[in-house]
Amino acid sequence: MQQPDTAQLEERKLTRRRWLKRMLLAAPVLGVLNALWWEPTWLKVSRPKLSLPDAKTRIVHLTDLHHKGNRAWLEKVVKAINKLEPQVVCFTGDLVEEKSFLPETLEILSAIKAPIFGVPGNHDDWSGINFTDVKRAFQKNGGDWLEDGSVMMDNGRLAIVGATTKKAIPPAPKADRRVLMFHYPLWVEKLGNQTYDLMLAGHSHGGQVRLPGLGALILPYQVGQYDLGMFQTKAGPLYVGAGIGCFMWQLRFNCRPELAVFEV
Repeated sequence: MQQPDTAQLEERKLTRRRWLKRMLLAAPVLGVLNALWWEPTWLKVSRPKLSLPDAKTRIVHLTDLHHKGNRAWLEKVVKAINKLEPQVVCFTGDLVEEKSFLPETLEILSAIKAPIFGVPGNHDDWSGINFTDVKRAFQKNGGDWLEDGSVMMDNGRLAIVGATTKKAIPPAPKADRRVLMFHYPLWVEKLGNQTYDLMLAGHSHGGQVRLPGLGALILPYQVGQYDLGMFQTKAGPLYVGAGIGCFMWQLRFNCRPELAVFEV
């Protein structure tokens, strides 16, 4: 077998170097393209494990829509929710960026084939939307807009509590399973001796941009250490979702928009 001569070996080395150089030059460009065009609508479905015995109810966690006119994207999210066949959808705040988008948002969400129970987020307050309109829309589908209130589901087996106050979290009624919704993750530290089988929060968006080994570059207030994913706390398991929409900049990196599915 003929061995390659010195010139051929040198050419192979140069070819490898050129390839590596081009890849290094292309990596930032691909990263920017991913963050701006692909990842913001690359929906992820997470299935965190709770290890609860005798789980009977499937809950989908939906948070931080920040809807501002991308109808096709929100319709895609609704179709994904229906495909998961939940018994309950829990929404933890920030429906819209501006109140002019509320009618379209509620219209699209009405196609969800499960009751939606939700709490407001800071952008719902800032945008000045009419909470009565949201409550009416959610109630049409068997759900509710819970401002420091609770509902009982599954013949009293499941209690869903919605907290919106910054002063005190309302106590949960007695039930086999208790789920608490609030917008700000750091509110988990306001619970005192209360415990829940599952707590759901949003607000952080996971930072939207997360670097391997470093995590989120920027986080909003009232997040603390609870930036993304599951946290075991003295009050019970807390899950902080990455959200669906984006705030300020329409970009995500290493932090895809997310729906989370729980069995409780």
